[in-house]
Amino acid sequence: MGKQKGDGGRAKARPSSSSLAASLLPSASAGVAVGFGGYVGSSRLESTLSSEESSPYLDIDSEVAQHLKRLARKDPITKLKALSSLSALLKEKPGKDIAPIIPQWAFEYKRLLLDYSREVRRATHEMMTSLVITVGRDLAPHLKSLMGPWWFSQFDSNSEVSQAAKRSLQAAFPAQEKRLDALLICATEVFIYLEENLKLTPQNLSDKAIALDELEEMHQQVISSSLLALATLLDVLVCEHFGRPGFENITAEPKHASKARAIAVSFSEKLFSDHKYFLDFLKSQSVSIRSATYSVLKSYIKNIPHVVNEGNLKIIATAILGAFQEKDPVCHSSMWDAILLLSKRFPDCWTVLNAQKTILNRFWHFLKNGCFGSQHVSYPALVLFLDVVPPKAVAADKFFHDFFNSLWAGRNEPHSSNSDHKAFFRGFKECFLWGLLNASRYFDGVDSIFHFRLALVDDILLKLLWQDYLFFGCSKGENSQVSRMSKNPPEDGNLPSNVKKSDTLNMKYPKSYFQELGKCIVEILLGIYLLEHDLLSSFCTTFHETCLQVVQQKENLGLFSEEQIIKFLSLLEQHAIQKGEDWPLVYLVGPMLAKAFPMIKSLDSVNGIRLLSVSISVFGPRKIVRELFITDDGDQMVDSGSFLQVFKETFVPWCLDGYNHSMSSRLDLLLTLLDEECFLDQWCAVMSYAANVKHSGVEPGSLEPSHVLVLAMLLEKLRDKITKPKVGEHSTNWQGSHLDHLHHELLDCIAVAVACSFPPFGTSDARLMRALLGGSTEGNQVSFVSTNILIMIFKELLKKLVPFLGESSFTWVRDASSLLTSEAKDLRFEIGKSVNVIEMAQFALDILDGSFFCLKRIDDESSLLSSISAALFIIDWEYSMATVLDDTLDDESMKKINARLNVCKSVHVFRSKINNGFWRSLNIDNRKKLWSILIRSVTNAIFKEHNMNSDKLVSLCYSWMVEILEYLSQNPYEEQNLLDQLLSGDATWPLWINPNLSTPKESDALNTENESLKIHVSGHHRFVSLIDKIISKAGLQKVVAGHVTHACLSPPEETINEVPSRAWLAAEVLCTWKWPGGNALDSFLPLLCSHAKGRNLASQQNLLDSIFDILLDGGLVHGGNSSQSLFDIWPPLDDKVELIEEHFLRALVSLLVTLLKNDIWERDKAMILFDLLVNKLFIGEAINKNCLRILPPIITVLVRTLSYRRVGSNEYGRGVDSDTSEGNQVQDTIRGWLQRTLLFPPLVTWQSGEDMEEWFQLVISCYPLSATGGAELFKLERNISHDERTLLLDLFRKQRHGGGIANQLPVVQVLLSQLMVISVGYCWKEFNEDDWSFVFSNLSSWIQSAVVIMEEAAENVNDAIADSSSNNLDDIIEKLEKIVFISDPSPINNARNAILSFSLCHNILLCHGAEDSDNSNPLRIERWDRVRNRIGEGILRLFFCTGICEAIASSYGLESALVIASSRLDHFCFWELVASSVVNSSPHVKDRAVKSVEFWGLRKGPISALYAILFSSKPIAPLQYAAFVVLSADPVSQLAIFCEDSASSLDADSGVDQDMNCLDLSSENVHLQGEISGMIEKLPFQVVEMDLTAQERVNVFLAWSLLLSHLSSLPSLTSQRERLVQYILDSANTVILDCIFQHIPLELCEMQDLKKKDGDLPAEVSAAATAAKHAITTGSLLFPVESLWPVDPVKLASLAGAIYGLMLCVLPAYVRGWFSDLRDRSISSLVESFTRVWCSPPLIANELSQIKKANIADENFSLTVSKSANEVVATYTKDETKMDLIIRLPASYPLRPVDVECMRSLGISEVKQRKWLMSMMLFVRNQNGALAEAIRIWKRNFDKEFEGVEECPICYSVIHTANHSLPRLACKTCKHKFHSACLYKWFSTSHKSSCPLCQSPF
Repeated sequence: MGKQKGDGGRAKARPSSSSLAASLLPSASAGVAVGFGGYVGSSRLESTLSSEESSPYLDIDSEVAQHLKRLARKDPITKLKALSSLSALLKEKPGKDIAPIIPQWAFEYKRLLLDYSREVRRATHEMMTSLVITVGRDLAPHLKSLMGPWWFSQFDSNSEVSQAAKRSLQAAFPAQEKRLDALLICATEVFIYLEENLKLTPQNLSDKAIALDELEEMHQQVISSSLLALATLLDVLVCEHFGRPGFENITAEPKHASKARAIAVSFSEKLFSDHKYFLDFLKSQSVSIRSATYSVLKSYIKNIPHVVNEGNLKIIATAILGAFQEKDPVCHSSMWDAILLLSKRFPDCWTVLNAQKTILNRFWHFLKNGCFGSQHVSYPALVLFLDVVPPKAVAADKFFHDFFNSLWAGRNEPHSSNSDHKAFFRGFKECFLWGLLNASRYFDGVDSIFHFRLALVDDILLKLLWQDYLFFGCSKGENSQVSRMSKNPPEDGNLPSNVKKSDTLNMKYPKSYFQELGKCIVEILLGIYLLEHDLLSSFCTTFHETCLQVVQQKENLGLFSEEQIIKFLSLLEQHAIQKGEDWPLVYLVGPMLAKAFPMIKSLDSVNGIRLLSVSISVFGPRKIVRELFITDDGDQMVDSGSFLQVFKETFVPWCLDGYNHSMSSRLDLLLTLLDEECFLDQWCAVMSYAANVKHSGVEPGSLEPSHVLVLAMLLEKLRDKITKPKVGEHSTNWQGSHLDHLHHELLDCIAVAVACSFPPFGTSDARLMRALLGGSTEGNQVSFVSTNILIMIFKELLKKLVPFLGESSFTWVRDASSLLTSEAKDLRFEIGKSVNVIEMAQFALDILDGSFFCLKRIDDESSLLSSISAALFIIDWEYSMATVLDDTLDDESMKKINARLNVCKSVHVFRSKINNGFWRSLNIDNRKKLWSILIRSVTNAIFKEHNMNSDKLVSLCYSWMVEILEYLSQNPYEEQNLLDQLLSGDATWPLWINPNLSTPKESDALNTENESLKIHVSGHHRFVSLIDKIISKAGLQKVVAGHVTHACLSPPEETINEVPSRAWLAAEVLCTWKWPGGNALDSFLPLLCSHAKGRNLASQQNLLDSIFDILLDGGLVHGGNSSQSLFDIWPPLDDKVELIEEHFLRALVSLLVTLLKNDIWERDKAMILFDLLVNKLFIGEAINKNCLRILPPIITVLVRTLSYRRVGSNEYGRGVDSDTSEGNQVQDTIRGWLQRTLLFPPLVTWQSGEDMEEWFQLVISCYPLSATGGAELFKLERNISHDERTLLLDLFRKQRHGGGIANQLPVVQVLLSQLMVISVGYCWKEFNEDDWSFVFSNLSSWIQSAVVIMEEAAENVNDAIADSSSNNLDDIIEKLEKIVFISDPSPINNARNAILSFSLCHNILLCHGAEDSDNSNPLRIERWDRVRNRIGEGILRLFFCTGICEAIASSYGLESALVIASSRLDHFCFWELVASSVVNSSPHVKDRAVKSVEFWGLRKGPISALYAILFSSKPIAPLQYAAFVVLSADPVSQLAIFCEDSASSLDADSGVDQDMNCLDLSSENVHLQGEISGMIEKLPFQVVEMDLTAQERVNVFLAWSLLLSHLSSLPSLTSQRERLVQYILDSANTVILDCIFQHIPLELCEMQDLKKKDGDLPAEVSAAATAAKHAITTGSLLFPVESLWPVDPVKLASLAGAIYGLMLCVLPAYVRGWFSDLRDRSISSLVESFTRVWCSPPLIANELSQIKKANIADENFSLTVSKSANEVVATYTKDETKMDLIIRLPASYPLRPVDVECMRSLGISEVKQRKWLMSMMLFVRNQNGALAEAIRIWKRNFDKEFEGVEECPICYSVIHTANHSLPRLACKTCKHKFHSACLYKWFSTSHKSSCPLCQSPF
């Protein structure tokens, strides 16, 4: 409500408002109100005082006075602020300044306590606290005016308010004595105040306009608080001092006590009389008032009993004793106090009224309804109520019968809680026992008392409690609920035998209800026993009969089960027997069992046996045996001998004989009878009988099947008792010393016999073994056999598992069987052929499933644990392999596997239940043995399963290794040991490196050609794939670097401990190069780089150095053995590394490239390596030939790094290296190599056996090239010195001066072509005409050789397809593969180098043309132009040849075309260079090449060749881009789009100035090339459903790109353009736009996001937006096509955006039509927003710019462009007519149509004005092109009309708005002329062929 006013922070003298300012002025005419509204308390006073006497604020601080006035406001917020401000002020001011406000505060205090807001009342007391603390003793004169409301407020209905009031009173009077004195002194005033309050009504409570409901609530609060204050005041003033509430600690009588007591009695009597005994308040609707009234009445009866007399006793008794109709539990506590006190003080009150009607009937109803929810208050009060009921007022029998039945009926409240049930049964028990104990109050004779008590037991205990417990006890789980039957018990005392289900009520009880019920019964029985033993007889009789019925009835057929009896016995034990009572056995259980035992034994009753077992558990075996078999009545315990005799002769045979339905219960009984003192003898007797030693006559250990099952069950139950003892069980201490006695030699014999048996096995044999061994869980380690026997048993189990492994169809599993056999050296595996191995393994697994953890007992004594665990792992792994690799196995293998699959599956399920921590808990020796077997099994699976899918096999083995590492390693060191064992070498691994010596293997071992080596190589690759996966999971630092990181125990920091690194492993992986699922370049080297970057430690550098050294040594060892020449990998680019065949060299080069590229090794390191290699080149004076052979690719990589900067495109060969010592050293070395190479004769004289090839390659490698992409594919890497350039030029010219006939050896030609590339690149400035002549002659020769090869291939493909009618597809593909296979790649390599040299020449001319304007450059001599053009034509012929091959092959099918496309990948760099040259070729060269190919006369021409390349299924990006460039540019563009007939007809109409009415502008004669026509017209329907990166979708986009590019290149207002536009409108489906926006996921953007920058948009949307804007600005689609391959979603989105942008430029009406047809408003709004933000601004700017530049204006027509408003004003003036039209471009142009408005017209009729306006609108909206052309056509339309040309009567325009034709078709009758398009539309829509005007036939 705004800022608080008048707070303490404001200066006292400064008024804050006009009212406050007025209050500060001392005026004699100030207001004289005594209080606000003229009230004091609740009485209205008439003001008759003078002004000076009546002003209440004259002596009060002005600011305080203002806040006191604000307390009279109605708004509670204002009051709260005023109280808060007053409290703050009081803390700042002294007490003497505050004392004057107390009278006024007393008045406000009384008013505020009656406020409706509890926050106001609470704040009032806080203000009071501040006041009394501040004024202190100055409060005394005003205490009497304050004490009444102060005492009243202590009993506010809100606890926070009442507590605040109490705190304020305690602040004023901290001592109890002082508070009591103050109350005694002010007693009169307090009574007066309370009397005034009790007289208040809602109407006179306040003078403010307050809502009626608030008044009612305020009145109820005042009355209830006043009544409570009165009741407590009487207790304090009238009662004795020790009974005063709140003042209990005061022992002495205060001096004013007697006077106050007299005052209290006087006032109380008056109030009691005036308010008619307060009985009217009992009728109030308010619960708080009724509860307070009961408290007042109780206080009167307690303190002033004389107010109740004969005259009002009946009225008061009726009101109080009849209060049981009170249903609100809030009142019940005070109600009970009043009832009990009245009945106790005035017993005659029961007789002055009709007790049955007034009291008891209401009381029964009260009980039946569960005391209306006040169980915790009412049930404890019942026994007190019984005690105060006058005996003469009731008939005892009926009273107690009605009382207990009503009480019982109220127990079933549906929402009763557990605590409610406890309160009920506690109260029920107390009342029942009270009735028994106080029977003498109602009966005189002994017999009468006994009969009354017996009747209570029969009618209440038996018929209510026992019946409810017995029939409806809970026998399910702890949380289960059960239904109870009818509330009405049977009339007789017998238990019902035919209770029907229909009598039940669906009332649900939790288990706690029945526990409390049973406890209640037991405690009542205990009370009866203590009172009189004979009273138990009826219950005992009923209990015995019940138990006998349980024994006799069949299971699950009776109305009650033994479960209730068993639970009752447990309750007896819990609440009676444990307290030392023996009566339950003597009176209840003992006699019952004596009667029931013969019946139990004869009937073999399960129920009876269970009762007997529980009884023994409760009372102990000896006591029960005494009750059953000892006839004397003595209480002595049965001696051991007698007990044992009964046990052996009676119980053992009975419990162990005859397997039937009661066997389980009998075994429980037998175990219950085991006694601690006689345990050993009992156990021996049981084992002897169970083993059937005396009865069967068979050898010990050989048992009949039934005995096996019995023994198994017995041991299982015994184990359960040991591991899961029941709470309170009286039997043997199972966790004690008797566990040692459980081992018995008979059990050992049985266990060994069963374990050694062979199939067929007994049905219970496995169960017996599990019971004997134990170990089903980790915590269950109890075994009934000795350790030695345990070892023997598990050995036998292992013997049963090993043959199962040996019969596997997997080699590695069979090998694992051998491993286990070799591990278990003391085992002899001798199994006959007829034995069922699968059954035997299943038997062993059945045993292990329940006893596996028992192996932990022998963890330290035997290796069996590791062997059995390994067998389980391997069987589980076999299961996983069988399920994963089932599709890769043959039928025979699958049949064999399926027979074993069930066993394997059971192992899998069993092993999945074992916690991983179990394996790590094994001792180190067992874990080592286990991981040794498992790792060996993994390697065997990798190397020996040759027929399986490698990827699946490696994935499986990887998952197994993860398990081994996770389960069996406890710390990083053990993890390293595991890896060492996995990577340990043998005959099959590693293949390249000796891991122990970290040296390469000898070449002899690697050159062995045999089948076993091939198999090992295959396994080797799979093993490396496994290592790769492990490295990805665990990290390279663990697997290769060997880092172990752990937390030290002493210091808190981490310590890194070094394990010897495995550099040899990295070298092995790099030499392997490729493996299933990965390769060195993409998988391993990135991880190695990441590892090296992440750790700046010397160990990392040592690791990299070690890897380099190993690979270099391997390269030096094996470098001379490779037959591969390095020609194929030149120029040595990064992506050519994989072409190196020699493994060590390839690995070494890839390592160098990766480390140097990622700046892990920098220039200094490269220099060190350069020196190292130079030093290794010579061994003494001799040349290390192996080193010489491997140096070129390595030197290329190092020299590139050592080069300081790359030479720019305009700096060929300029500059020298730095003068640093390292630079000079490199240059000196290279110069030395050049000089040594110059010593060789020219290449043309080369003879084999010399080292010339290697030295030339070394020199050439010193001049590396780098890939740049784009038109200039390669750039020079180095700046060389003048001396070095001179030596290089000399070497080049030496080859020119070789003389003689050229040496045509391939090696010579390749070396010469490579030398020519670097010579042209670095020495072109020094070339003379002879040098250039030598260059061009060789380039032409090499390229022509490649052309001959490719043309021959094209002709052969043409012939093969032509003759393919009789051949099948496989034959054709085989032929094509032979045709395109190039056996000798040297001509292609030479041509590649020649094209590279030619490209360098082209770039030289391109970049240095301006510098050499004086023609000093020999290359610029025009005589070389023909040579260059001829070379360019040759390159184009190469390009067309490969396209023709694919085009011809594609006519036979996609597979044959794929053969041609795939063959290009073998010479990728060659085709890249061809494509680059094609893109840079001149139109003249392209035209000559196209014509020559057409003249060739093959099945396919140049256009088909270009489309074949563009749409190739195996794309090479530069080739496809080159095809697109050629197709989209002159002179091929028109031929690429149109068929020949269409192209010729369009050429005839190509004139721009030709009259439009002479042209046929229909699209019927327009036919696109077949390669794209289907994509433009039909395919988009299919494309919409395709994958976003599907090849067909890409092809469609390329076709549209060509079409739009050609359309954009055509001049405006030409027939070619108009007809092509009309063709698109007629034939091209707009679904292409749906396809486009599938690639621009606008739905991922919110509308506002489309207005953000690129970085805030999804990648696809951002790329599309940028491309669209670029296409609109440039009018070209080359940029997205160039970067399209390899295709990905972002690149496709860029192309889609560019197509959309160009389509908006050249086909705006076409796009607008598609947009208008969109039905999804969300999509249309997103498209519009995208267009408005990214496309429309540049498009509008372009349109306006074209309009401004267009030459349209003349003397009659003018244009004004407003770029800021996006408007064009067109003014047409003719004679005396004038018309101004405004053309407005919308923000989302062209999606939204252009708006045209007539701003002004002169001399033009309204009809004509509207017609011309409409025509302009149609022209600009239907224009598919620039808006300027639409305006131009509209102007021409005006001109024609003014020239007298008649308009078309249909469209009212002279020039047609779409095809821009004139009206030519005339009606023969009316002579009007029509546009042909308009007339056709009229005929089609009107369905008739008559003239639109005269209706005559046309």
